[in-house]
Amino acid sequence: MSAAPRRALLVIDVQNEYFTGNLPIEYPPVSTSLPNIVSAMRTADDAGIPVIVVQHDAPAASPVFAQGSAGWQLHDAIAGLPRQHHIHKTMASAFAGTDLAEWLAEHDIDTLTVAGYMMHNCDAATVYEAAHRGLKVEVLADATGALPYANDGGRASAEEIHRVYCTVFHSNFAAVCSTRDWAGAVAGGTALAPDNVYLSNQRARM
Repeated sequence: MSAAPRRALLVIDVQNEYFTGNLPIEYPPVSTSLPNIVSAMRTADDAGIPVIVVQHDAPAASPVFAQGSAGWQLHDAIAGLPRQHHIHKTMASAFAGTDLAEWLAEHDIDTLTVAGYMMHNCDAATVYEAAHRGLKVEVLADATGALPYANDGGRASAEEIHRVYCTVFHSNFAAVCSTRDWAGAVAGGTALAPDNVYLSNQRARM
């Protein structure tokens, strides 16, 4: 029988910028993702799973996440919830320039559960780096969010971006699941597993 996962819940950038600032999350709507983030944090606390809150810092002149600004502040819904560690970062990955890797190693964590924003930016950078560092990764799809983009590379809606990243993550890098299914796995002490690239491609070709 395999050992139960030694999880930590990483709550990325749940800051006012994504709610009332210049980068409003569109999909899933924050009316869905925020309650699920809160639920995940409470599930983790009840289960003795450490919660790590990540906060993005930008220079004072930045149009988003300017340190000390209203948009930089953690959202009230999560600011007062229990957490075991609080990381400030300046780059997309929560590992870059922080003590996250060392903290996880010190606490014998082998599975990192990711919630928060944005799915395609800071979540993605963190998921990839965690996987490359040998951690098992879980992504709570309905406790994350995306916003639309348009640039010289193309145009994509928030729903398209979120769906594509969920699909790509689950093909190789992370087990993508709902907050409810994750809570069930936590209660049962069971691991969640991703698919694989080969089978994901084979199904799409049928």
